[in-house]
Amino acid sequence: MPLVQPLDPNHDAETKKLAEFFNETLGFCPNSVLTMQHRPAISKAFINLNKAVMANEGRVSSALKRMIAWVSSNSTGCRYCQAHAIRAAERYGAEQEQLDNIWEFRTHSAFSEAERAALEFSLAASQVPNTVDAEIKERLYKYWNEGEIVEMMGVISLFGYLNRWNDSMGTTIEDGAIESGNQYLGGYGWEKGKHGGGEY
Repeated sequence: MPLVQPLDPNHDAETKKLAEFFNETLGFCPNSVLTMQHRPAISKAFINLNKAVMANEGRVSSALKRMIAWVSSNSTGCRYCQAHAIRAAERYGAEQEQLDNIWEFRTHSAFSEAERAALEFSLAASQVPNTVDAEIKERLYKYWNEGEIVEMMGVISLFGYLNRWNDSMGTTIEDGAIESGNQYLGGYGWEKGKHGGGEY
């Protein structure tokens, strides 16, 4: 069982309305948001932050943002967020070859040098202790401007919150996310683990 049970989707009308955003991104409202409803101010603030961070402002595409989220979540080990991020990347148009080879983003031809720089930044920024250094900065500035770097950092920071929330809560993973996790990540050892809804 998760640490805290999610509440009914109808528990808070404002959260329910805001959460329609996730029907587009994932195809369902995440159990993490339903759990946040225990304090509706948190669920509403989270959804609004998520919408702002994931808004497509230009060259940092919606698909790349979700791949940045996946690298961050993979780094921290949150299986719930790994599956959500890869599912959203698929729904937002990541190339099939990228989805199939995201584990090899450093070397696989499906990824551009600009994408590699962004994903390497995500990996370094998600480490504890943090490993962002002058080399990472130099690579980023070769391909991206400051506003775009802020967008990337927004995604990494948002998923820092989500990774801690969902791994600590043992949030029960939804069927759609399990399907995507198995499809794209199962061959590399992904499993639902503590997010299966059984004993914590």
